[in-house]
Amino acid sequence: EMPLLPVLAGMEQSGVAIDAAAFRAFLDDVQGRLDQLTAHVYELAGTQFNIRSAQQLGDVLFNGLGLPAPRKTKGGQASTSQQTLEKLAGQHPVVDSILQYRKLEKMRSTYLEPLPRHAGPDGRIHTTFQNMVTATGRLSSTDPNLQNIPVRTELGSEIRKMFVPREGWIFVDADYS
Repeated sequence: EMPLLPVLAGMEQSGVAIDAAAFRAFLDDVQGRLDQLTAHVYELAGTQFNIRSAQQLGDVLFNGLGLPAPRKTKGGQASTSQQTLEKLAGQHPVVDSILQYRKLEKMRSTYLEPLPRHAGPDGRIHTTFQNMVTATGRLSSTDPNLQNIPVRTELGSEIRKMFVPREGWIFVDADYS
């Protein structure tokens, strides 16, 4: 692993440029969609509540709308986990809207807002690469983790486009295998 250290140090120092304006524009778009979905969820549920609150969401879904509660949490409340909501998908339009809301909210809170804050004065994100942390021997990226940006979703693909290679350069995805 020692020969890899200077390469990783160079990558950390160089960082990766982001298109801050594209991040802002996409964040504005996602926030607009979240605002619309919030209003739509309230309309479908017949009441306003904190969509992020598991307790309030459970109360609306299972008490207010009478949907079946497939599982309970350890505390005895009806579960509003992703898995539970996916099982309820199609049983009421509010469930599908909440699933879409959660997808957009995760993008907003995990990537669109925090990643640009990690950019230094040079407009680049300088992550830390760890080469001795994972059990498999793969590299990991921390502060921020740039490896967990979804690759198979439309939203994830849009975010990945906002990372900008140097003029005349391309990004390469490589694996030891």
